[in-house]
Amino acid sequence: MSFANLHQHGNLFVNYLKVRREVFIDMKGWELPQSEGMEFDQYDTPLSRWVVIHEYGRILAGMRLTPTTAQCGQYTYMLRDAQRGLLENIPADVLFVEAPCRDDIWEATRLFVAPSVDGKRRLLVQKILLEYMAASARALGAEAVIGIVPAVFSRWMKRIGMTATPLGPEMNIAGDRTQAALMNVVQPYKDRQQPALRHSA
Repeated sequence: MSFANLHQHGNLFVNYLKVRREVFIDMKGWELPQSEGMEFDQYDTPLSRWVVIHEYGRILAGMRLTPTTAQCGQYTYMLRDAQRGLLENIPADVLFVEAPCRDDIWEATRLFVAPSVDGKRRLLVQKILLEYMAASARALGAEAVIGIVPAVFSRWMKRIGMTATPLGPEMNIAGDRTQAALMNVVQPYKDRQQPALRHSA
């Protein structure tokens, strides 16, 4: 979804933001902006896109894609702004390298599987979400997606045939053991190298 086509999806975007609140505020206890039961932040702008997996309108999973070339006021995208010291809850040393600013790399944030998804289906729904993340990123011209993922990311990325490279140290962010990673989204995944990034000083 994009701001340009939200009207074609009824209440889907609103429902997606409500499940985001349920996951990140109610369950994880993160201190994030909210209003009328919806969670949002400074990166939910017309520059971003949203991938939402639903079943007859019931939200199963979702995520946000933001170009690493984004600029909205003082903000760019989450990992770069963390590196610039603009975000309180993400340390500035989250990346080993200089945060990219490239048309062929987008950032994924707010990845979740809804708590209402049965345990037997969670892995399948997660797989579908990552596959659509890759397909959506490719459609936007991306070759890779950068983001903070669970520290066990390499295990579940392999399950769907995707490859990823660690881009930062393992750390605890808001109670979650995480790590920044660069995920290859071009097909066939295994035959393509990750875009080269510059190391920060």
